[in-house]
Amino acid sequence: MPNSEPLPLYGKEYKTDPYPLYRKLREEGPVHRVNFPSGVDAWLVTGYDAAHSALNDDRLGKNHDLGNSAWRERAAIMPEPQHSQLQVHLLHQDPPKHTVMRKMVTEAFSPRHVERMRPRFEEIAAELLATALDGGAETGEIDVVAAFAAHFPFRVLAEVIGLPPALAARFDRDWGKVVQPVGPADPLRPVYEGRLRGLQGYIAEVTEDKRRDPGDDLLTKLVVARDAGEISKEEQDSIVFQLLVAGQEPVTNQITTALVALLRHPAQLRRLQEAVTEGEGHDPALLARAVEELLRYDSAFELTTWRFFAEDAELLGTRVPAGDSVIVSLSAANRDPERFPDADTLDLDRTPNPHLAFGHGIHFCPGAALARIELQIALRALLTGLPGLRLAVEDRELDWVRAVLARGVNELPVSYGPSATAPATGCPVRH
Repeated sequence: MPNSEPLPLYGKEYKTDPYPLYRKLREEGPVHRVNFPSGVDAWLVTGYDAAHSALNDDRLGKNHDLGNSAWRERAAIMPEPQHSQLQVHLLHQDPPKHTVMRKMVTEAFSPRHVERMRPRFEEIAAELLATALDGGAETGEIDVVAAFAAHFPFRVLAEVIGLPPALAARFDRDWGKVVQPVGPADPLRPVYEGRLRGLQGYIAEVTEDKRRDPGDDLLTKLVVARDAGEISKEEQDSIVFQLLVAGQEPVTNQITTALVALLRHPAQLRRLQEAVTEGEGHDPALLARAVEELLRYDSAFELTTWRFFAEDAELLGTRVPAGDSVIVSLSAANRDPERFPDADTLDLDRTPNPHLAFGHGIHFCPGAALARIELQIALRALLTGLPGLRLAVEDRELDWVRAVLARGVNELPVSYGPSATAPATGCPVRH
């Protein structure tokens, strides 16, 4: 049975390492009452089978209109008019509208299409790393986030969706923080609304640029669909919003969670570093397997976005009122020992590996194939270009992202090159 009082899903200890709590919750049952920083209470689904079931439950809708007054009063959702103008994208749609909108973006992110672009993505990674290393000094220190991870996913995304270089150069990464809305009484609300207006103005420029100078790309396809009446202006802008924000920040975070996991497991790090440096001749599939395991072990998309029942319903043995928010913990599912033997162990040889890092069902991440390629390229570039890779700070000093749904670190200072001492692995880890 769920706890009588909701458990808080926030705080430094939780964001640094949520896995002990997830382990406890899985052992107690599949559904739990939890509380988010905004004050909203929700129902959290833990466990692999439970998550798989909820993600494929067609009774659970994603449209915010399904949320009840108790959720709406406290949920830190985007204010109007932007909520109506920028939040009608794929993540907040149900069939049949979701089906129509998803079809518009899937071709650009198809495995075949993004695989053809791999050489260009590798060039981007090499350029960024060369700039970061400033001529290839033998020893040094960089912040992987500021130097590489914050830029690589956006540069790749711009190529995939057809964002012109001049407009891509003007994108302000600070706008990405609009997916972390703050309540009306929060002192940072004016800053948040300023970011929102800035991003909305940028989206208007992007779509107008494509109308004046169309190309054979996804952004042009969306503008054409809007002009033909297939989607509304709000839906067009919302999809562009989702591409620009959700299409890059999770990959930035996943690069950091993957590297932190490897840095905490020096033997695994050395094995993978040797494999990519030597061309993986003895095990060509190691890098791909490693990416899947790193996605499972510490997923950047920790929790799903809201889901709602249109009427009171039974969810895995628990009665959930209509309009209450239901959240699925992907990270808790991916560490379920009932599905993954030695689930808390980082095993680069794990196979099969049916993790849920990209979700499941009709809302499975359409950019999964691209994200996998980006992670493979990023890890190869960083492990090859940063010999002797090690943390430049103590593990406990890492600043984990406070965003409700996401995992990652805001900064990742690393040292590279010869060292007189053994690589630092930080404090013992409970994972």
